[in-house]
Amino acid sequence: MASNRNGVQRGSAKFDRPLKPRPRPSSPSPGSALRRANPAARNADAVPGRVRVAVRLRPRNAEEMMADADFADCVELQPELKRLKLRRNNWDSDTYEFDEVLTEFASQKRVYEVVAKPVVESVLDGYNGTVMAYGQTGTGKTFTLGRLGEVDASDRGIMVRSMEDIFADLSPNTDSVTVSYLQLYMETLQDLLNPANDNIPIVEDPRSGDVSMPGATLVEITDQHSFLELLRVGEANRIAANTKLNTESSRSHAILMVHIKRSVLESEDIVSSQNGDASHLTKPSKPLVRKSKLVVVDLAGSERVHKSGSEGHMLEEAKSINLSLSSLGKCINALAENNAHVPFRDSKLTRMLRDSFGGTARTSLIVTIGPSPRHRGETSSTILFGQRAMKVENMLKIKEEFDYKSLSRKLEVQLDKLIAENERQQKSFEDEVDKINLEAQCRISEVERNFADALEKERLKCQMEYMELVKELEQKLVLNQERHDCNSSVADNGEGPASSSAGEVTEVKMLLETERSRRKAAEEEVEHLKNQLGKHTQTQAGDAEVVKLRNILEDEANQKKRLEEEIIILRSQLLQLNFEADQMRRCLENGSSGSTFSAMDSSRHPQFKDTANGQKSSVATLFEQVGLQKILSLLESDDANVRIHAVKVVANLAAEEANQKRIVEAGGLTSLLMLLRRYEDETVRRVAAGAIANLAMNEANQELIMAEGGITLLSMTASDAEDPQTLRMVAGAIANLCGNDRILMTLRSQGGIKALLGIVRCGHPDVLSQVARGIANFAKCESRASNQGIKSGRSFLIEDGALPWIVQNANNEAAPIRRHIELALCHLAQHEVNAKDLVSGGALWELVRISRDCSREDIRNLARRTLSSVSTFKSELRRLRVDY
Repeated sequence: MASNRNGVQRGSAKFDRPLKPRPRPSSPSPGSALRRANPAARNADAVPGRVRVAVRLRPRNAEEMMADADFADCVELQPELKRLKLRRNNWDSDTYEFDEVLTEFASQKRVYEVVAKPVVESVLDGYNGTVMAYGQTGTGKTFTLGRLGEVDASDRGIMVRSMEDIFADLSPNTDSVTVSYLQLYMETLQDLLNPANDNIPIVEDPRSGDVSMPGATLVEITDQHSFLELLRVGEANRIAANTKLNTESSRSHAILMVHIKRSVLESEDIVSSQNGDASHLTKPSKPLVRKSKLVVVDLAGSERVHKSGSEGHMLEEAKSINLSLSSLGKCINALAENNAHVPFRDSKLTRMLRDSFGGTARTSLIVTIGPSPRHRGETSSTILFGQRAMKVENMLKIKEEFDYKSLSRKLEVQLDKLIAENERQQKSFEDEVDKINLEAQCRISEVERNFADALEKERLKCQMEYMELVKELEQKLVLNQERHDCNSSVADNGEGPASSSAGEVTEVKMLLETERSRRKAAEEEVEHLKNQLGKHTQTQAGDAEVVKLRNILEDEANQKKRLEEEIIILRSQLLQLNFEADQMRRCLENGSSGSTFSAMDSSRHPQFKDTANGQKSSVATLFEQVGLQKILSLLESDDANVRIHAVKVVANLAAEEANQKRIVEAGGLTSLLMLLRRYEDETVRRVAAGAIANLAMNEANQELIMAEGGITLLSMTASDAEDPQTLRMVAGAIANLCGNDRILMTLRSQGGIKALLGIVRCGHPDVLSQVARGIANFAKCESRASNQGIKSGRSFLIEDGALPWIVQNANNEAAPIRRHIELALCHLAQHEVNAKDLVSGGALWELVRISRDCSREDIRNLARRTLSSVSTFKSELRRLRVDY
């Protein structure tokens, strides 16, 4: 039996010794993060390994020392021979051999090294492993496995010492450890780390036969301290009871599962050449992941009811424990006798330990016994259980998987390097192309200059020759005219003078014809030179010259566009100057300095009727001459001055209700919003905000402004701008939007109210007047929505913090601000849900003042009705004894 201990079979040779453990470093080094896989272990399907069994004797306890003082121990250990003798009587005994025999003086460290350490090393190599304790209750199973050693470090059990060795060998960068801690109580699998999870199913893979508990808590741990905390939690939740045999008798089977995932590299294979010689080429290493599992099982102790004294519920627990241990014994008997059927499904315990006995795990079993002769029967059954377990042989297998994640990360790094290299090459290529283009452009420019110089010289030469010929012809013409005058005075000369004059005329005609021919020849020569220049340009520069000419054409088109823009600006300025000249002329016709100042003043203030009509007529004239689409296209011009003049024209057009629909349909609203988004010029933003405010007076345009994100852009502009005029325009636009019931919720959710409250930082009266108007419009729409049942709850103005500013400015010196704030306050006060906030914020006194002193009768009456209809206000005024 001892000679067949952990035999390993390779080929036809059989070694009667356990596998030698590999040496391990005391601490993981950074260089050992990735390990090489053993080809022999990987290629072999399975390695045989018998279940190793060790027996440990517990020393006598205090009760046994008193009760059995006159009796000898029922067992006699022979550790050097790895035997023990079980006495039948004083002269006869039975002898048994085990893999290890541990006396009552064996330390916890020695127990770990001979029982569990070989299993832990196999687990680190990629095999599954199981360490299990079996024995009568009170013989030291939990002490052997689960002792934490908090008081005395030498008492640390197998669980603690196993994790110490595991953490010492793992690399934190590439390896991971997860732990689950369960108990099998009354055939119910419960989670010791999460007591609420008290019915965990057991699932078997039909293909591989692997057993898993999908509902169990899995905790990833990185150090020994966190593992000890988990053990403390699990032990606190484990069920124990006091019996006659053990004051802390475990009433459940405890199962600790440690899942280990390690990254390894497959060994590089040498590629052989055709002639059989090994070449220097090697296949790249493949990243692999080894998944192994260490299972530590602390079985509940077997007991006889008449000895343990279990009653009631404890009796049911004892029956369940004995039943599961009996099922385990049946399975081990069937495996030891090589039966075809092994009853693993008789109990959840045997289903969980299916891989440990007759499976693919390396298993070590420690059986614990006591020395008392009173329990000789229990000791004998425990020893026989261990003897049968030694006959069970497992087939050990390494579980390796291809590490797709590691390979993916490696490929991503290589891809990033290739992309960077490609970008560098692309940049170098583009620089080279730019250099060639520059050289070609220089050569084209030189050829063009030479051709222009030659053409200019030829033109001057032809012009000079032409002028000389014309001068010569004029001189001859004068001479012939004189001759003709002289000959006409002789009447009787006959045909002689006439023929002479005809000849001179013919000569002049011939000279003219010659001059025409020479001029035509010169033009043909010029055209020929142009053709030669085109051919020369094509042969010298190729496609680059064509690109250059296209660029010249594009530059000319852009120049034409800029000239058109300048023409539009000049027309606008001309119309404005004409308008001012007309105003000045009318002033001068009045003949008094006082009227002149009035006209000049009216030209500066557009609210006067004549000036407004003049501006409208000038803008309308420009609108008719240029066209709306052309004006809107200038809003995207690169020239800042063009952009500013264009947006001013659009703003003036938007002031007329008749033009607003055409501007929106032509995309003018979208262009104005783009100006707010893209440009930071204060003038552009101010005029654009004013144009949007004009368009926002139309209810149909308000929803379109909200749909295109207008309130967000106006809020951003309000937060960035410091100019009072810009803030006044923005506040006016938001105030117009606040008067629409349908966009009330959207306006508030997009920050419209907070934008208004942020604008009050300016402090300018005109700006504050627009803010007050917006708040009044919002309060009015909100009050109407509440009356119609569309909205409920407190006012959005109160929720956004507007009440303190409203109360502060309710009695403002500026009449427009005061009037809008008084109206807003009355609308807020109409609803009972806002009353408490108004009272606590001091608005009640302002309502009383408004009901008495407000200059507008409608607002004064509205305040009185509100004070008399809201119960909160009435009770507060009665308490303060205030009449209203």
